[in-house]
Amino acid sequence: MLARNRFLLLVVVGGAALAVLSFSLQFLNLISTTPMLDEQPVQAVDGGFRAFQGKSRKRVFPVHHTQEPDPIFEAYSYCNTPNHTEQAWEGHSPADYKLLSVHVMIRHGDRYPLYSIPKTKRPSIDCTLSASRQPSHPLLNPFINHMDQGTRGHWESPLGSISRLPNHSVCEMGELTQTGVVQHLRNGQLLHHAYKHHSLLPSDWSPRQVWMESTGKSRTLQSGMAFLYGFLPNFDWTKVTVRHQWSTLFCGSACECPARNRYLEEEQRRQYRLRVADSNLERTYVEMARTLGVLTRQLRAANPIDSLLCHLCHSLSFPCVLSGNSGADGCLTMAQFAVIRQQQLDDEVDRRRVGVYRKYAILAMYPYLNRTANKMERVAKATEAGRQPRLNGEEVFTLSSGHDVTMAPLLSALGLEEAKFPRFAARIVFEMWKSPHTTQGQAKNRAGKGERSKSNSKDGEVFIRVLYNGEDVTFHTAFCRSNERHISQLLCPLKNFLTFVRKDMFTIVNATSYKEACYKQSG
Repeated sequence: MLARNRFLLLVVVGGAALAVLSFSLQFLNLISTTPMLDEQPVQAVDGGFRAFQGKSRKRVFPVHHTQEPDPIFEAYSYCNTPNHTEQAWEGHSPADYKLLSVHVMIRHGDRYPLYSIPKTKRPSIDCTLSASRQPSHPLLNPFINHMDQGTRGHWESPLGSISRLPNHSVCEMGELTQTGVVQHLRNGQLLHHAYKHHSLLPSDWSPRQVWMESTGKSRTLQSGMAFLYGFLPNFDWTKVTVRHQWSTLFCGSACECPARNRYLEEEQRRQYRLRVADSNLERTYVEMARTLGVLTRQLRAANPIDSLLCHLCHSLSFPCVLSGNSGADGCLTMAQFAVIRQQQLDDEVDRRRVGVYRKYAILAMYPYLNRTANKMERVAKATEAGRQPRLNGEEVFTLSSGHDVTMAPLLSALGLEEAKFPRFAARIVFEMWKSPHTTQGQAKNRAGKGERSKSNSKDGEVFIRVLYNGEDVTFHTAFCRSNERHISQLLCPLKNFLTFVRKDMFTIVNATSYKEACYKQSG
């Protein structure tokens, strides 16, 4: 019992430590925000986007620039303010391919700070929902009304006791804002339109076909519900079960892994050493502390970047010292903010160079990736010829609502270490596709004309696509990056992903299995 309690404490403390660590893992400008112009999708007769134009998908990531990234610009990108039209590649495939399943991992939307800066006024933000306040969305009022019927749904404890909507006129610490709700209504609606012509879910979908899970924080639960409502407007509550994930790593019953905790501690030591060696950062903290009239260590403990980001994202002036305080005068500045942000960008470079975080990420996200791989394989086998369909269908849509400390290691485990740190309402999407079966007549016609399959795939072969914030990053993943492919091959074989999750990913930690990697002695 004592050992079990100690393990639970390690996981909880590790997650909390990562919440602070996560602020140092942000914003690499290596994933573009719009598709290349010569790769626009072709609209099919039914209105869906089924086929690609262009010969290559290699230019999804922009060319590297020698210019240093602007820390302020990168911070605005992190805010993800829902005030622009977003182009996304979800749901795009070669013609006649069938979409078999979709698995989505999201980060919660915009939230109120987790920390307050000493001797300053907290940001004034209203966390109630109102369609008359910006940013808004056409689905906002219907969403609010639909959440009132949530008692008809099925909620794993303790989720049933959490409010389904943010509801404080003065936001509580960490509370989801209206901006966060709108971000995920948009995300869900975006995927609704992306998949509506692919018959992913029938109109009479069964409870077995939709899986939703969330951590026990109100901001993740409410974000997940907003996404689900955008994806399935006016869904039937009686069909929905919302499952609880007690760990931010979504590791279920496979969370115990001593080696993962060791890698995390080593990564935190690396981060600390880099931070204390940054004299410019230290001078900035001393200057900020003097402005506020507090000790430097007190300011550091308050993690001021968290609150300053909130001010930036909501277009609020940076905090000033409260009137009546003696020995201090003035406000925190954008220049000070930029110094802290730049150190975080420098930390990103060092993190990739050292490589310890990648080892942590592999062990942290194996349980989630293995569960996803098993679900995909079950659906793929269910579509094989001669198979008897399972009663009420297979699980074809999964939504997992987590945190930055969920998505950052997931990106790293997939080999997407150069991807931008998860912004508010970030999403990672796994799509599974099946190539069409060629009839004898079609095969003869193609052979007679000397044609080859444009997708270079076998009949009925199953493929995977991975997308990050709408960008197709499949061929930047560890399991498809080195895959020798013809220029016209647009998708990655599912078997690559299955082999990676069950075997290849453990080579990074010099092991052959999750159990061996977790319990192997260090040194």
